Amino acid sequence: MTILTEAEAKALLTKVLSYSKADECEVNLLSEERGNLRYARNEVSTSGSVTNRNLAVQSAFGKRVGVATIDEFDDASLEKVVRRSEELARLAPENPEYVGVLGPQQYLKANGFFDSTAGISSADRAAAAGKSLTLTRDANLVGAGFLEDSYGMRAMMNSKGLFAYYPSTNVNFSLTVRTPDGKGSGYVTRGYSDFTKLDTASATRIAMQKAQASADARALEPGKYTVILEPTAGAVLIENIYADLDARSADEGRSYFSKAGGKSRLGDKIVDDRVTIYSDPTNSDLPASPWSGDGRPQEKTMWIEKGVVKNLAYSRYWAQKTGKKATPYPGNLIMLGGNASLEDMIRTTPRGILVTKLWYIRPVDPQTMLYTGLTRDGTFYIENGRIKFPIKNFRFNESPIIMLNNLDALGKPERTVSTESFSNHLIPPMKIREFTFTSLSDAV
Repeated sequence: MTILTEAEAKALLTKVLSYSKADECEVNLLSEERGNLRYARNEVSTSGSVTNRNLAVQSAFGKRVGVATIDEFDDASLEKVVRRSEELARLAPENPEYVGVLGPQQYLKANGFFDSTAGISSADRAAAAGKSLTLTRDANLVGAGFLEDSYGMRAMMNSKGLFAYYPSTNVNFSLTVRTPDGKGSGYVTRGYSDFTKLDTASATRIAMQKAQASADARALEPGKYTVILEPTAGAVLIENIYADLDARSADEGRSYFSKAGGKSRLGDKIVDDRVTIYSDPTNSDLPASPWSGDGRPQEKTMWIEKGVVKNLAYSRYWAQKTGKKATPYPGNLIMLGGNASLEDMIRTTPRGILVTKLWYIRPVDPQTMLYTGLTRDGTFYIENGRIKFPIKNFRFNESPIIMLNNLDALGKPERTVSTESFSNHLIPPMKIREFTFTSLSDAV
C-alpha cells in the first residue's frame, strides 16, 4: 500500500468535506504499514505485515456529535460515511462539553520520517534477526525476540479550514536471552525512528551477558536499597507521571497533582532540583507529531522544571471553564540527565542493586502515585563499587515522586521502549536511595 503524500491526503479530505451538510465536520485519516518478525527458542516463529487505511468523520449539529469510520475509499463509500456520522449526530444527546472545531493552526516542523525505515523488507527483518540468532545459538543460549517496524501518516481537516499532516516511521526491537537451564535471563530493548541506527548484534550481546551473569541468583532480604535503574527500568515508573498530568483530574481532587480546596500542584516543587521533564515534537532523537488529536499545535513544553510543576494538560473545554491556556497532552516524554555513566554509578555505590527491568506495573494508591511491580531479567547486588553476584527478583512498592526525591545521580538520556506502554521515551539511568523492595519473587 502506498502511503498518501500531503497533497494526496489534502485532496481526499477536501472531497470528504464536500459531502458534509453538518454545522461542523472534522475528518481524520490514518494510513500505515507495519511489519514484524518474532522468534523464540532460537527459531523464527512468525513473520508478517499489516496495512491499514482508515477514515473517521465527526459531524456536529450544535452540540450533538456523531462519529463514523470506514476503510473503503470510493466516492460512494466516502459519502456514505459522512451521511452516517450526520445520522448519528442527529440521534445523539447534546454534549455540554463540546467546544467546536478549531480554525487553521501553525505547526512546528518535526522530522519523524526516515526512508531507511519505510523501506524495510521482510529480508531486512530476517537479516537483523539473523545477527541476533547467530550469537545466541553459538553461545548455547536461548533467544526470544520481536522486531516490529512501521511507517505511515496521519492527517486531519475540518470545515473551518484546519489542515494537518504528519508522516512518521518507527522500529522497535526487544530480546530476552536465557541460559539453557532457565536459571539466567537477560533483556534488552531498542527503539528508533531511523532503522540504520538499530544494531541487533550489539543489543543481543548485552542481553547475553546479563543472562550468563544472572544464573545461580542468591536471595537477598527485602528492604530499602540504593538502586541503579537502567533506562528501561526507570521508564515504566516515570511515564506514570505523564499519565497523571491532566489538569481536570487534579482540579477535581482525583490525582497526585490535586491539592485541598480544588487546587492543583502547579508551581509546587515536588521532586529533586535535577529533575526536568518536558515534551518537544522537534527533538531529533525522539520526534513526535507537531499536532495533537484535536488539531492543537504541540510545542516544547516544560512539565517539571528543576523539580517544579510548570504545566498541566488542559482540554479545550476545561481550559475555557477555568480560564487557562488549552495545553494539549504531551506527545513525547523526555527527561534531562547528567554526566554519570552506568559504570560511574556502580563504582560509587557501597551497597546497592542494579535493575535491568521492571515489569507488571500496577497502581496501589493514585493520590500518592504509589505503584507495585517486579524486577526481572537481570538483577544484581553491588558491594564496594563492584557487581558481586546476581540476586533473586523482588516485588517493589514505590512512587516515582518519592523516587525522584531520593535521587543520587543521573546518567545520559537514552531512547528506550517501555515494557508496559510500548511507547518510546528518552530517559537517563538513575541512581536512587531507599528504593522499597517488599518481597522476593522466584521468577527469573
